[in-house]
Amino acid sequence: MSIQSTAIIGTGALGLLYGTHIMDHKNPDSVTYVMDTTRIEKNKNKTFYKNGKPYHLSICDSKDAVPADLVIVAVKYNGLSSALETMENCIDDHTVMMSVMNGITSEDIIAQRYGEKNVIYTVAQGMDAMKFGDELTFTKMGELRIGAKEQCQREAVKKVRTYFDEIQMPYTSDEDIMHRMWGKFMLNVGVNQTCMVYETNYGGCLMAGEPNRTMIAAMREVIALAQAVGVEIGEKDLNEYMDIIGTLSQDSMPSMRQDGVARRHSEVEMFAGTVINMAKEQGILVPANQFLYDRVKEMESLY
Repeated sequence: MSIQSTAIIGTGALGLLYGTHIMDHKNPDSVTYVMDTTRIEKNKNKTFYKNGKPYHLSICDSKDAVPADLVIVAVKYNGLSSALETMENCIDDHTVMMSVMNGITSEDIIAQRYGEKNVIYTVAQGMDAMKFGDELTFTKMGELRIGAKEQCQREAVKKVRTYFDEIQMPYTSDEDIMHRMWGKFMLNVGVNQTCMVYETNYGGCLMAGEPNRTMIAAMREVIALAQAVGVEIGEKDLNEYMDIIGTLSQDSMPSMRQDGVARRHSEVEMFAGTVINMAKEQGILVPANQFLYDRVKEMESLY
């Protein structure tokens, strides 16, 4: 069965980025944003903008949702638990599920609830999307890296590849998706947290100085951790992701810095929190991530 309908959980930067792309390249009616009653009241009459172009979203109460062919989970880390409840009526035996969330754990959490067969592992990278209020802006859309962690997921990956080809979604099918996920996690641990703590943008992280040193130190701690659990990433991967940062609008900022500007609680638990907890299990010291974690918590305590 081919993919015709898509349900999206989340109206943040990536939820809008991918949902509006599908609307532009397939059919506006093929995309539904599923949310709880409280969020519907907040969003039902809104006009959203992507680089100035207006969009009116098709919104559905989670109580009234029906199974979709594809579910895209695009929420913050602290919203994943409620998202699992919100998407319940969107899922049946044929529904493919993908998460465009940061981190290395969301797919496993979704699979624990809904089974691993139709979960595909996904990395969203190379975009400089920012969303403030109802406005999404970006200069680079980036791409999705998709792949199967388990053999049973390969058919789901094949379905999504066919769909992405149809709608011209920028993507790459990655045979070693866990290597890719850890590489992107390394990047996010470095650039997201550094931009927030030092209140800077992509350009500020690349300039010589303390933010740049802190970012690279935090990324190298992820390399050590990945190698300890059997994922072979190294300096080559670090350099590759530093090059990616260099291609983005240097005035743009990653999601954690956007959270800081908006005085929202961030995803620090998914980044430094995950690194610190896993490092304790592996007997690895992670002082850069401990510094970033403590500083973010201090900043957030003042909200």
